Amino acid sequence: MSIQTPTVSRREVIKTLAVSVAASSLAFVNAKETAHKWAMYIDVSKCYGCYACVAACAAENNVPIGSFRTWVERHELSGGVAIFVPKQCNHCANPSCVKACPTGATYRNEDGLILLKSDLCIGCGACIQACPYGARFFNPIKGTPDKCTFCNHRIYMGKLPACVETCPTGARVFGDLNDPNSVISKILAQTPVQRLKAGTGNEPLIFYRDLPQVANA
Repeated sequence: MSIQTPTVSRREVIKTLAVSVAASSLAFVNAKETAHKWAMYIDVSKCYGCYACVAACAAENNVPIGSFRTWVERHELSGGVAIFVPKQCNHCANPSCVKACPTGATYRNEDGLILLKSDLCIGCGACIQACPYGARFFNPIKGTPDKCTFCNHRIYMGKLPACVETCPTGARVFGDLNDPNSVISKILAQTPVQRLKAGTGNEPLIFYRDLPQVANA
C-alpha cells in the first residue's frame, strides 16, 4: 500500500510560518516609538482641487489607471461653496490594517511608515477591509493590495513625497515630528488641527487644518 504525501501550497506555508512574524509586528506596533515620526499636515483652505498631487502620485508610483494612492474629495458646503479635501493612507501609529494582516505582510517599519511585503502577502484583502479610511486598493498588476507609502523611496533620498513637492499652493507639508525644529512640528505646535476618524483609535498621522465635518464622516 502506497502512502500519499499531502501537497502543501506555497501560500499555506507562508500563512503557517508567518504567525510569528505577525506577532512580532504587533509587538512593534504597540511599542509605537520609532526612529522618525513621519507625518503630513494638510491645509484644506489652500487646496483648490487642481489634482496635481493625484497626477504626480500616479506618475511617481506607477499607479494603475482607475486606482488612487491619493485622491481629492469635493464637498459642497452651505451656500454652494465647494471645498476640496486630499486623502490617502494616514500611516497610523496604531494601524488596524497591521493587526488584521494574517501573515505580517502589512507592517510598521522602524520609521513609523506602514508598508507591505509583497512576498508575504496572500492577497486575502483583510487589510483593505480593516482600513477605516478606504486608503487601500487591490493592485491588479502587482496582485497585492497597494496604497500610499509617503513615497518612502524619495524621503530616504532627502526628497519630499511627490504629492507635497508638486502642490502649487503649499497645502501639504511633510516632515518628522520627532524633530522639534521641523517645519511640520512648528506648525502643529501653534495650529489647531483635526484628524480623520480619530475615534477609531488608529492614531492617524495626517493632520488637517479647517477640515469640514462633512469630510470626516
